[in-house]
Amino acid sequence: MQLGAVLSQGEVATDPDALRAYIHAVDALGYDFLVVSDHVVGSDPNAHPELERVYPIEAYLHEAMTLLAFIAGVAPRLGLLTSVIILPQRQTVLAAKQAVEIDLLTGGRFRFGVGIGWNPVEFEALGIPFRSRARRFEEQIALMRRYWTERLVTFAGNFDRATAAGLNPLPVQRPIPVWVGAHTEPAVRRATRIADGYLPLRPLEGGWDATMERIDGWLAEAGRTRASFGIEGRVDAGQGTPDGWNETAAMWRRFGASHLSVATGGVGGVDAHVARLRQVRAIVST
Repeated sequence: MQLGAVLSQGEVATDPDALRAYIHAVDALGYDFLVVSDHVVGSDPNAHPELERVYPIEAYLHEAMTLLAFIAGVAPRLGLLTSVIILPQRQTVLAAKQAVEIDLLTGGRFRFGVGIGWNPVEFEALGIPFRSRARRFEEQIALMRRYWTERLVTFAGNFDRATAAGLNPLPVQRPIPVWVGAHTEPAVRRATRIADGYLPLRPLEGGWDATMERIDGWLAEAGRTRASFGIEGRVDAGQGTPDGWNETAAMWRRFGASHLSVATGGVGGVDAHVARLRQVRAIVST
C-alpha cells in the first residue's frame, strides 16, 4: 500500500520557498506521492442563496496542473495525484495534453484523479453547461485514453470532435491511469465501470463495509475484479489520535486499498505539517 500526503495549500503553499521546503520534506520522509486538489474559482455563499453550498472564495488553491509541474520539478521521484480535477469544466484535449506533461515529468508516476464536480458557480464562470456534466465526463475519459495511446485520433461525439488530431509526445503510461472521485451511488457505480481506481470521499449508506461489498458487486457486473481496480483510502491526521489514525489505516488495508493518503489540514505551518507527517509515517505500517 503506497503512502501519500495531501497538500494543504492554504497552510503550506502560499509562498514558493515554503512550498519547496514542504515538498523536499515529504520526499525525504519516504512518502510515495503527493495529492493536489482543484477548484478554479471560489464565491460568496451570500450571493447564491439558491444553492446549498458553494466553494468559498476564502479557500486558497493554485491551479492544479500548473502546481503539479512545479512539484515535479522540485521532487521528480514523487508520484502525483489530482484529487480531483473537475474534468467537465476543462477542454478534453487540453486536459489530456497537460496530463501527458505531468506523466513525463514524473517518469510515469502520475494518476489523473477526476470527478464531475458539484458547484454550478464554477461551471457558469467557465462557460460550461452544468447539467450535462456526467455524460460529458464519460465521453471525455474515453477520448483522453485514445489521445494517450494513438498517434492520430478521429472522433465525433456529443461534446467533442477531432479529425486526425494527436498529441506528441505521448505519455510514459499508455494510457495514464484515470481515478474517479465519487461519493454518491451513481458516481461510485460509474467509477467501477470506467475508472482505473476509486477515490472515496465518504461511504455510501451503510458504512464502509457495505460500500466495499457494493463495489465488488458492481465490478463483477462490469466483468472486473478488485485486482484490476485501485482504491485509495485516506487518514485525516489533522485531527484525532495516533491510535485512531492507525485504526483507519488498518481498515483500508483490510479492504485491500492500493494507496493511502494522509491529510494534515489544520495543524499549522510547514513545520507542523512535516512533523505530523513524520509522526504518521512512524505509526502507520504500510
